[in-house]
Amino acid sequence: MFHRSLGALAALLIGAAPALADTKIPFALDWKFEGPAAPYFVAVDQGFYKEAGLEVEVTEGAGSLDAIPKVATGAFPIGFTDINSLMKFLDQNPGAPVTAVMMVYDKPPFAVVGRKSLGIAAPKDIEGKVLGAPPPDGAWAQFPIFAAEQGLDMAKITVEPVGFPVREPMLAEGKVAAITGFSFTSTLNTERLGVPAEDISVLLMADYGVALYGNAIIVNTDFAKANPAVVTAFLGATAKGWKAAIADPAAAITALIARNPAADPALEQKRLELAISGNVLTDYVKANGMGGVDPERFAKAIEQTKSVYEFKAEPDAALYFDGAYLPTDGSLMLE
Repeated sequence: MFHRSLGALAALLIGAAPALADTKIPFALDWKFEGPAAPYFVAVDQGFYKEAGLEVEVTEGAGSLDAIPKVATGAFPIGFTDINSLMKFLDQNPGAPVTAVMMVYDKPPFAVVGRKSLGIAAPKDIEGKVLGAPPPDGAWAQFPIFAAEQGLDMAKITVEPVGFPVREPMLAEGKVAAITGFSFTSTLNTERLGVPAEDISVLLMADYGVALYGNAIIVNTDFAKANPAVVTAFLGATAKGWKAAIADPAAAITALIARNPAADPALEQKRLELAISGNVLTDYVKANGMGGVDPERFAKAIEQTKSVYEFKAEPDAALYFDGAYLPTDGSLMLE
């Protein structure tokens, strides 16, 4: 009786003890809560992060460059950004504690989006026209590589610096003939403003000689070294979120709309599906799983960047991407 009472008391005390708190992870996106952000909310709502011992708070960004300083300063341990912009940031800020650890956009969405009625159907057509380009835009940052690969004369292109909110409206109003942007963002935003889909030309830079990678998950390296298991857990849960979104895009958009009720569900589902088919679920990812990079392609991407950007120090791929935190339990396979 005495022993049984002690056992019951112990069980009561254990049951009354507070559960260990999940590790809080503020996660900085590159852009607004649009279709391609849905997989992260799926990972929240379906408990993938929680199962990994994480409490993740996803926050909006203001462009491809936005998350890098947030993560480098430690304000956010993990973020999402264009890896090419990260290369330049690390060159200009040597030793900054930030690197990419998981490739998401295996094929980058960098694009020139133009209107056929304004004479834009092929890269050469941009010469003699006005190109609207937001200075912090990841696609604009890579435009010189695209121009070099296509033999464009930059002196013949009038570049109009524009803000993100007016980029697509200026294209819709004919104030610019083309804009730089992410294919799935600018195309659908322009359609929403009343421009017929058949009048829109999408010049995806990856289809015109640009070997670059796109956006990746980045980490503060000090945080990662101190919490390697946390980073790996985050990456595995994130991959599960993408896998679930690929299997059921409509359900993923339901998770997104809960955070952005003003968004158009049909439009954002289309945007998500474009990102999945065009940027995430590539042949390489189908064969190798999500998250890694091909060393030869990455080396070529660095060489292309060197052709248009003068590095202060010799670029080193190991500074820009570290695959050591990727999970090895099969969670990165999306099919």
